[in-house]
Amino acid sequence: MYVILPDEDAQVAFGAALGSALAGRGQVHLEGELGAGKTTLTRGILRAYGHQGAVKSPTYTLVEPYRLGEVEVNHFDLYRLGDPEELEFIGARDLLDGDTLSLVEWPSRGAGWLPAPDLALELEVLDAGRGVTLSARSAYGEAVLARLETRAGLADSQPE
Repeated sequence: MYVILPDEDAQVAFGAALGSALAGRGQVHLEGELGAGKTTLTRGILRAYGHQGAVKSPTYTLVEPYRLGEVEVNHFDLYRLGDPEELEFIGARDLLDGDTLSLVEWPSRGAGWLPAPDLALELEVLDAGRGVTLSARSAYGEAVLARLETRAGLADSQPE
């Protein structure tokens, strides 16, 4: 699925729709250059569960946990990760295991250590807005994309 998001408000709204479709669980990998909007999309996903505060990328701490009612979300940013094994030292195995929602920015930096994602998102900067390619990598990911298409009334679109 490919979606064009013309501005930040559209990106946050799309993130909220995606968060709703995720139903509070799964592994989501977010790739894209610096400034592509990975954290903005994460803010939208968190909005789906009632989070209204600021969302900063956990670049230095590597992970920011959110407890939102019944939903546990772990927001990882692996940009500054020196070695994938560092994830073991911060207890990431426990955070990634179980019935939680894990949002992982820069997952390629944790290659070989991270579990396979349910969804992989590739964000790109366009002349006007952002483009997002969503790829299901599991049966759960396929179900999420089906729910997202139904709830958000999305159809594939192509960049202009």
